[in-house]
Amino acid sequence: MNTIPSFTSLFLLAFKREQKLEAWTENAGGEKVFIRSWPFTATSGTRGPKLREGDLQIPEGVYGVEYLNPNSRFHLSFKLTYPNAFDRAMAERDGRTDPGSDIFIHGGAQSTGCIAIGDEAIEALYAWVEQAGKENVTVMIFPCDARNGGVFPSPHNAPGWTEELYAMLYGELMPFDGRRRS
Repeated sequence: MNTIPSFTSLFLLAFKREQKLEAWTENAGGEKVFIRSWPFTATSGTRGPKLREGDLQIPEGVYGVEYLNPNSRFHLSFKLTYPNAFDRAMAERDGRTDPGSDIFIHGGAQSTGCIAIGDEAIEALYAWVEQAGKENVTVMIFPCDARNGGVFPSPHNAPGWTEELYAMLYGELMPFDGRRRS
């Protein structure tokens, strides 16, 4: 039985290179508090942002939760708000008409651009997202874990705007001190 911690905000940090998903909340003082992490059970694509439908890339950026799916073919799932405003603006700038859609965090052990964390992990996480309320969940997907002095390396053949994306993501990551995880 999964115990549901009491919190009103939930932050999910996904690290593509390390293939892990971390759950965080914040205390009354606004300090970020680590809850736990899970390994990905499957991944697809390479470093770099998602550019088009069918490229198998896991996107990189900051997203919300659009809806929870208790009837997922991958046990349980929740859909991310990909593409976000930045993704759509960069697609328009590049002249791309289909940046992709239907990005989920789900159970199971396969991925075609989604984040799979296995059935047991998605059961716990799904309950936490439900308890916090989807409007109080922020999902951040990073190319790698750049805490503790690291950087986000630019992928080969990356669009010119990738550096802008990575600067924004680095700022989003800094409040989550990787050294303070239990």
